[in-house]
Amino acid sequence: MSDKPISPLRRRMIEDMTVRNFVEETRNNYIRHVRTFTAFLGRAPDTAAPEDLRLFQLHQTQIGVRAPSINGSVVALRFFFTVTLDRPEMARHLTFVREPRRIPAILSLEEIARLLEAAPGPKYKAALSAAYGAGLRVSEVVALKVSDIDSKRMLLRIEQGKGRKDRFAMLSPLLLELLRDWYRIARPAVWLFPGRDPLLPLTTRQFNRVVHAAADRAAIKKRVTPHTLRHSFATHLLEEKTDVRLIQVLLGHARVDTTALYARVATNVIRAVMSPLDRLTPLTSEKKPPA
Repeated sequence: MSDKPISPLRRRMIEDMTVRNFVEETRNNYIRHVRTFTAFLGRAPDTAAPEDLRLFQLHQTQIGVRAPSINGSVVALRFFFTVTLDRPEMARHLTFVREPRRIPAILSLEEIARLLEAAPGPKYKAALSAAYGAGLRVSEVVALKVSDIDSKRMLLRIEQGKGRKDRFAMLSPLLLELLRDWYRIARPAVWLFPGRDPLLPLTTRQFNRVVHAAADRAAIKKRVTPHTLRHSFATHLLEEKTDVRLIQVLLGHARVDTTALYARVATNVIRAVMSPLDRLTPLTSEKKPPA
């Protein structure tokens, strides 16, 4: 840990976030965004004027900062000025950037099978299978505990997922078999997938590296990330005509609109729809004049 003293302003912001029960990752992100703005400003951030905020966002755009990062800084700075500094009038000078909607990469069933077989050992094969077989986020996979497996009800307990919500995910018989194989080998005490330190869970960075390595070994040309497995889980269920509201529950989405976006990449669903043009064919053939 650094011995550098914390400024009263930063301490006040940390206290404001602590009172609101922000998770550590959110607190760190907010502090980082305010620090970046302070470095751009060249002086204390509580002396900023509306024009400084405009110039900062212009600077972010000019150096190629992506929309999610810009919007993250907007949220952090709005909190800083509205709550910590009690200057709510500054918040209206911060503009959210529209994020382009891109179709996520989806792996075929054959590519999923190759990816799982390319995992380096039973531990990572089980972890990757959990991400795909239960549609889990990477943070949810690494946070799994041995006690989260409910083999009697065939469920996985997800504690404090996105939005700090608990939920249950599906536990398929094949995934249960893979998890049992891994448990018999390692006998993990608390964390289902321990990291280099057995007392700590696998980190998201380690899991990300394993996914990339498995994709390379499986010769998959698409850009594969841990979230690709979750995207593929939802898309494959939709292609099997699983109700979108059930998929919403399995994924832990707050809004069904988010889940419905997978209809854009569920190719079986798209191919099954009959074009209105095809309905004209019988009509045009009936009107043909006799030979």
